[in-house]
Amino acid sequence: MKLMSLLSDLTKRFSGTLYPTISVKEMSDDTHEYIVTVDWKHGRVGDLIVDGKPKVEVSAPPEFDGPEGIISPEDLFVAAATSCFMTTFVTFTKKMRFDFKSFSCEGRGTLERVDEGFQFTKILLKTKVEVESEDLKSKAERALELSGKYCLVSNSMKCPTEHENEVIVG
Repeated sequence: MKLMSLLSDLTKRFSGTLYPTISVKEMSDDTHEYIVTVDWKHGRVGDLIVDGKPKVEVSAPPEFDGPEGIISPEDLFVAAATSCFMTTFVTFTKKMRFDFKSFSCEGRGTLERVDEGFQFTKILLKTKVEVESEDLKSKAERALELSGKYCLVSNSMKCPTEHENEVIVG
C-alpha cells in the first residue's frame, strides 16, 4: 500500500512535472511520509527514483508532446487507484478469511479539459474476481464493495472512482 500512496501523492501533487520529491519514512502508526525523486534526463523525460526500488523512466504522454512508450504521470495516477484497489481487496479477503482464484482490474482514467485546465474527471475500475465455489461469491462481492469504500488512494483523489465488478465461480 505504501507504493500506492506514493504514486497517488506524486501524481496528485505534481502531475505533469518532473520535479517531485517524495520518499518513504514512517512517522507513526497514523502518519506516513513517502519520498521519491525525479531526475531530469532530457526533453520531458526523467527517472523516477524510490530508494531501494527499480528506477522508472517517466515523461509526459504523447498527447502532451512526450515520447511514445514511456510511463506518464497520468498512467501512474490511474495505476495508483487500480493497484490500491487490488491491495485493499486482498486485505479484505484476509480479514474475511476466504481465498480467491484470480483478480484482474482494468483502470480507465478520463482526462478532460475543464475551466481550470485538464483534470481527471473520472476513474472507472472494471474488476473480475474468480472464486472456487458459489458460497464464496457473496463474500467476494462484499470484499469488492468494501475495497471501493476504503481504498485510500481513490479516497484521496479529487475525481470520483466508479466500479464495475464481476465475480465468477470457476
